[in-house]
Amino acid sequence: MTPPAASEPTANAVPPANAANAVPPGLPEPASVHGEHHWWVRVYWEDTDAGGIVYYANYLKFFERARTEWLRQLGLGQQALRDRLGGMFVVSEAQVRYLRPARLDDRLRIVTTTTELGRATVTLAQRAEHDDGTLLCTGQVRIGWVDAATLRPARLPAELASALTPLLPTPSLTQA
Repeated sequence: MTPPAASEPTANAVPPANAANAVPPGLPEPASVHGEHHWWVRVYWEDTDAGGIVYYANYLKFFERARTEWLRQLGLGQQALRDRLGGMFVVSEAQVRYLRPARLDDRLRIVTTTTELGRATVTLAQRAEHDDGTLLCTGQVRIGWVDAATLRPARLPAELASALTPLLPTPSLTQA
């Protein structure tokens, strides 16, 4: 048997060091579809509880990772925002509703949609779906923009507001 060409990944290939944010093998790349951001995650042992289902708090972790990748896909990496604009997003409110369990090795799609843009906040609807389309969990998360040095709320920089406004269902800046 001949080894795969250098450009062909193998089943046990280790991603290069600069691929820290690479998608795990077998999962699609993050994508935006009709204003929704889609990010895939596979359930590992560390994600489950003693009953073999995803531990409830881990959905919040999945939602956090999806929001980070959503921002990255928009060209708004969080460390770059902090370095360039002196601010960062923090979660100020989260609501989660659990509908069905996910289990070890399940592939989940985390869908993120921008629902509201305020002067200093962004509200997002998020959901976790099994790869067969079954809705598992829904959530709403409000993230606030704060000054990175003081952690005090601050107005969203114009650059951020401009990047996020087109993602709203009806593009308009609301007072929140």
